[in-house]
Amino acid sequence: MKKLLVIAALLSLTACSKVSIENYEKISVGMEKAELEKVLGSADSCEEKTLHTNCVWGNESKNITVTLVSDRVTLFSKKGL
Repeated sequence: MKKLLVIAALLSLTACSKVSIENYEKISVGMEKAELEKVLGSADSCEEKTLHTNCVWGNESKNITVTLVSDRVTLFSKKGL
């Protein structure tokens, strides 16, 4: 019974994840960072470069990666969705 409850809890957490194909499809080139964060929440990690910032939502096996220039989306990709 405990195993069933743990599995149900994990599934409900996964279902609440903002890293989904539905949210990925809401992203568009030119979207402002604030609007992006309304869709995906805060990034799990961001790396500042000289002219751009790379941000990742999710983990190594399931994620959305976005490149921002002047706080606007210029590139985005998905993995494991």
